[in-house]
Amino acid sequence: MGAGVVKKQGGGSRRRRRSRAQPMAEINVTPFVDVMLVLLIIFMVAAPLLTVGVPVELPETAANPLPGEQEEPLTVTIEADGTISIQTTPTVPDQLVPKLRAIATERGSDRVYLRADGRIPYELVVQVMGALNAGGFSDIGLVTDIGGPTLDGQGG
Repeated sequence: MGAGVVKKQGGGSRRRRRSRAQPMAEINVTPFVDVMLVLLIIFMVAAPLLTVGVPVELPETAANPLPGEQEEPLTVTIEADGTISIQTTPTVPDQLVPKLRAIATERGSDRVYLRADGRIPYELVVQVMGALNAGGFSDIGLVTDIGGPTLDGQGG
């Protein structure tokens, strides 16, 4: 940040003094603003890429969203064809509980989000929830889309 030197102009005195240079008390904020704008653009581009990338058609509900967390949430996804994924990694059902136990030892939170396609049988959702519980995750949040029916005749 540029600090400059300002020289005093001599007045009308007859004696000649050496003029001392005084530091300029202004801060050049232009480089700071440039850096902040570049960082803003980087975060605006990167933010949409941070979501889990397994495409599923979530059922809709009128429930309110859960509050946010400090730790990146663990997400288990059940796709329409029955494929189960932890984050974006497909997992065979036989290996689900051991992988979840290994993940649970590394995490500070026992919260997990279950994303299930609306077209799969409820039985599979409950089986995966049981596997999540057996794997050490007791705080299970079901992920849905907003705007679904409220079952009071006013939803939609």
